Amino acid sequence: MATEPFERLRSEILGLSEAERAELAHDLVLSLDAPRDDGVEDAWDREITRRISEIDHGQAESIDRSEFRERMRAKLDAR
Repeated sequence: MATEPFERLRSEILGLSEAERAELAHDLVLSLDAPRDDGVEDAWDREITRRISEIDHGQAESIDRSEFRERMRAKLDAR
């Protein structure tokens, strides 16, 4: 159940321009995100580099999109 201050704020916000509401929505969503973990970004960079290296050295199996889709559907159907 929404409180009176919440409803008043909502009414004011809906009176903003589309651009202002979009900016506010963006800021609100960012405020909900967990603090940034730089270690995760570094780990992804290492993983991407490793995968590119495997492709460059012929150690990775590459498949086309349709084959990938078939494999994913098969895994989902196996559930």
